[in-house]
Amino acid sequence: MPENLTDFLYLVAIVTFILALRFLSSPRRARLGNQVGAAGMALAIVVTLAQDLENYKWLALAMAIGAVIGVVGARRVKMTAMPQMVALFNGVGGGAVALIALAEFHNLAPATGRLELNLSLAMIVSAIIGSISFAGSLIAFAKLQELIGGRPIVYPGQKIVNALVIAAALGLAASILVGPESQWLLVGVITASLAFGVLFALPIGGADMPVVVSLLNACTGLAASAAGFALHENILIVSGALVGASGTLLTLLMGRAMNRSITNVLFGAFGQIQTGTGAAIEDGRAARSTTADDVAIMLSYARRVIFVPGYGLAVAQAQHDVRALAELLEEKGVDVRYAIHPVAGRMPGHMNVLLAEANVPYDKLFEMDEINPEMSQTDVAVVVGANDVVNPGARTDTTSPIYGMPIIDVDKAAQVVVIKRSLAPGFAGIDNPLFYDERTSMLFADAKVAFEQLLASVKNL
Repeated sequence: MPENLTDFLYLVAIVTFILALRFLSSPRRARLGNQVGAAGMALAIVVTLAQDLENYKWLALAMAIGAVIGVVGARRVKMTAMPQMVALFNGVGGGAVALIALAEFHNLAPATGRLELNLSLAMIVSAIIGSISFAGSLIAFAKLQELIGGRPIVYPGQKIVNALVIAAALGLAASILVGPESQWLLVGVITASLAFGVLFALPIGGADMPVVVSLLNACTGLAASAAGFALHENILIVSGALVGASGTLLTLLMGRAMNRSITNVLFGAFGQIQTGTGAAIEDGRAARSTTADDVAIMLSYARRVIFVPGYGLAVAQAQHDVRALAELLEEKGVDVRYAIHPVAGRMPGHMNVLLAEANVPYDKLFEMDEINPEMSQTDVAVVVGANDVVNPGARTDTTSPIYGMPIIDVDKAAQVVVIKRSLAPGFAGIDNPLFYDERTSMLFADAKVAFEQLLASVKNL
């Protein structure tokens, strides 16, 4: 393929990546954004394969294996496991970049003599960041999948050990730049970086893993961009930079949504101690339980009802039942809305995607800043599996680890119904005073079972 045509088609692919990011900023156009991005990636792959390459048989085999894994995994994954899949796919990307760096170094580094400094530096950066992203993403996957405990894993002298490991990686990298360009030194860099990725992710609690996945995604993008410099591939440079920039921005926005700095997320061991008793709070008040029939009456005669979804909704796969109940209430003249917290669930937009899967109209979804002013005019706020994002202690308790975090102000509604299996605390490990408020009723049940009961009760009224 002529070089000018190749550059033009790569430019078209880059434009599609930018448009995809633009479309993904809106729930209405997110599906289109995904399709545009996928089309751009397909174009980039086709153009790359049209070059004068070798080993087409091995390339075809690798692509076939990857395609099968990707299609089967994406079709079978449950919405509750979507964050794990994102973490796993991101880790695979980081590992691929590290392997590319190693392969290029093996092919180009002479037995004697020197590579260009910028080329060696690009390979080293790709190897370090890609390896950290790979190992860290695997730990994030394991924590989200509950293969290992979600609580922070800490030990004495941890920061010193981490510093020594990353110092070893950087020291080996420096020796490559100033001394013999041995591929075994690069293997040592990758090994130390993998160890640092594991040690870096272990002290971070499960509640913060979405932030970490976003940060590691940005790291993978930066590593891919560095690999683009090593391979002299402009499309890899630009696409990696786009991923790095968007991932960094998303990480900062998530930190802001929790009113916590990124350094606090990474080094604060948030959620280390679970203090929730599941019984009562300090002043001796007890949670007030209710039944599906009582909640059905409350909802049927309300003027406005706001559903606040959380991870419990995703676990129960009750999004279709929520939509069915909402439609039934709307037939009775009730104004139904959905309040979405930026960090509800296990990844950004988790609740948006979950409700979109159930065909909930986009204009019924309201972000936290939009819905909070409406809470005081709301008759019933129904909290479904959410915990920390509706905890009023974030506004009043200066000793709380979530103090200052913006929350959805459900406690300002006339009545609050919390659908939850127990009084167990969320990932923050703290009691929620909302559960003991005199206006709060607890419907203890799995979310799917609860909404099936509510549907039947509302229909009988």
